[in-house]
Amino acid sequence: MADEPLVLGIETSCDETGIGIVRGHTLLANTIASSMDEHARFGGVVPEVASRAHLEAMTPTVEAALSEAGLAFSDIDAVAVTAGPGLAGALLVGVAAAKSYALGLGVPLYGVNHLAAHVAVDQLEHGPLPKPCVAMLVSGGHSSLLLVPDVAEDVISLGSTVDDAAGEAFDKVARVLGLPFPGGPHIDRAAREGSGEAIAFPRGKLDDGTLDFSFSGLKTAVARWVEAREASGQAVHVPDVAASFQEAVVDVLTRKALQACRKYGVDDLLIGGGVAANSRLRALARERCEAAGVRLRVPRPGLCTDNGAMVAALGSDLVAAGVTPSTLEIPADSSLPITTVHV
Repeated sequence: MADEPLVLGIETSCDETGIGIVRGHTLLANTIASSMDEHARFGGVVPEVASRAHLEAMTPTVEAALSEAGLAFSDIDAVAVTAGPGLAGALLVGVAAAKSYALGLGVPLYGVNHLAAHVAVDQLEHGPLPKPCVAMLVSGGHSSLLLVPDVAEDVISLGSTVDDAAGEAFDKVARVLGLPFPGGPHIDRAAREGSGEAIAFPRGKLDDGTLDFSFSGLKTAVARWVEAREASGQAVHVPDVAASFQEAVVDVLTRKALQACRKYGVDDLLIGGGVAANSRLRALARERCEAAGVRLRVPRPGLCTDNGAMVAALGSDLVAAGVTPSTLEIPADSSLPITTVHV
């Protein structure tokens, strides 16, 4: 293991300043500074607030990661950074910092794709990825199905959301129900006291023959149902609404993921992204994968949400594959396509 390079990973695509350090597929540090509390009163992430928070958190979070790993700057062999997709201003902070560290340390720089990093991070817990595998990434900004022949070289888009991402729908429904931001954990918690069969909410694009997702109609259906109950003077049982909404989301996600596995003859499914921390999604995916004979991989919740470890993990794969490092001219690309793993 000592012969494998030490990679510092920097993640600033949204509201969390994540710094990770890995050696090969061994995680040495995963330090996160979140500005979530600063956004909560707005009910969503404010890009300018996030960017300023990254500026303030960058240096102390890097230093904390080095301390956690018991390393010095001189030990670092390469720097990897999320170059996109994400919030433009937030990405710029991370990319500028990564360039500075790489230049100052005299080590290679790797600009990587945020979504591909969510795939690569699973290797820190479960070892090398099967080739190929199907990956489903679900978060506040993305709901994507991918065919991954090799995460360091080749990622193919199979389907994505046509409107709201799953995590975005969780946040909006939480607001309707009077639950705090971010909505995902609070809906998950409330749903444990309710029934997923209490209300028959719609399943968007479930049988449309594509591998795309749509959650905007579901979000609207929940809002209309709640409005109608309140207008008629009836009580809204939040746990039942939360559970029924959650069931509609995870039902579609798991069915589409297994459709992708069958269509492409793949026996391994990876689920990543912030929504992959949802307890019902993890349980239903496990149940349906076992029934279908598909092997399921889901990282522990702390590696599902945005973090620097995932960026370092993908950077390590790029180093191992002999990929040419990025130049110091790499841009921050808020709409970087998933098919571009490395810039």
